Amino acid sequence: MSTRHLLRATPHILQPFGLASAALACWLASSFATSSVAEEPVRWAIVVHGGAGSGTAGLSDEAIALRTAGIRKALLLGRQTLAEGGAALDAVERVIRQLEDDPQFNAGRGAVLNEKGGHELDASIMDGATRRCGAVAGVRTVKNPISLARRVMTETRHVLLGGAGADEFAKQQGVELAPQSYFRTEEAVRRWEQVRAEEAKAATAAEPGEAKPGEAKPGEAKSKTDSYKGTVGCVALDLHGNIAAGTSTGGLTNKRFGRIGDSPIIGAGTYADNASCGVSCTGIGEEYIRNAIAYDVSARMKYANTSLEQAVRAAMRETLKPGDGGLIAISHRGEIVMDYTTGGMARGAADSTGRLDVLLGAEKAQEK
Repeated sequence: MSTRHLLRATPHILQPFGLASAALACWLASSFATSSVAEEPVRWAIVVHGGAGSGTAGLSDEAIALRTAGIRKALLLGRQTLAEGGAALDAVERVIRQLEDDPQFNAGRGAVLNEKGGHELDASIMDGATRRCGAVAGVRTVKNPISLARRVMTETRHVLLGGAGADEFAKQQGVELAPQSYFRTEEAVRRWEQVRAEEAKAATAAEPGEAKPGEAKPGEAKSKTDSYKGTVGCVALDLHGNIAAGTSTGGLTNKRFGRIGDSPIIGAGTYADNASCGVSCTGIGEEYIRNAIAYDVSARMKYANTSLEQAVRAAMRETLKPGDGGLIAISHRGEIVMDYTTGGMARGAADSTGRLDVLLGAEKAQEK
């Protein structure tokens, strides 16, 4: 009801008591109007990604359905955790474990193959309340790298463990291990063989100084086949106001043995700070490392006092180049942003107001 309507409805009050009653009526009308349009505050929120890339282009209906179902299942798991009062860190780990177990994504089972035909896995996780964090890079025997990354955070004084040392730490911690064959899927092998063929052909025609097989010029994907990157990530805000973020990946198809991208690098692929936001990135890792993209988004909010949307847009549209990738983020106020400059990004978002989005390509997210 507008102020005008309320005043019209109460002329018998205004006439006897004059200006005082008019002022009271205006105050009541203002209070009524304010309460009627006030939005429900976001008490918890979660956002998930399954990698920036070509979206739904070239995917079969079955592949689209499987990836959509995979994002939805992980998102609902995280939503349940937060709605029941669970911690943001727990939600992030559970969501990413679910995505690591899903062969549709390039993390854990389903991870891409490196130039030697093996799997090297990277992951990181960060607690926005304390800014404690943990990461692993180049692990070969760990079923769920995100859980090992959390053990690095909670059980050591370090931030990042890599290679054989990280695998040895996994054995000491008693986390679930898996042979290399566990991570391999027919789709990953097919893509690897296709990329190898494309890169061999390109190397034959390459001029001196151009990218060698298994490498790429800054800002360029190594091949058209590798346009679907498939990294997974999650950011969550819990009922206590704590933010957590995590990212997990198998890297780039046919990557150089030992190559490490942005996913296990705190500040590049993952960042969380209760005073600003949480971020998880996906794309060409070298570009995200060079520009410290995850931290950049947080810093723009914290020091330049920009909104989350403005901070993400600046990082994605001004700092990075078209096609470099995407990211997901949640602010300390529960705002969710999912942005990408590729053909699409598998993603999903939910919050305490009832929002629930699951998207792969250029579909528009639900407005809240």
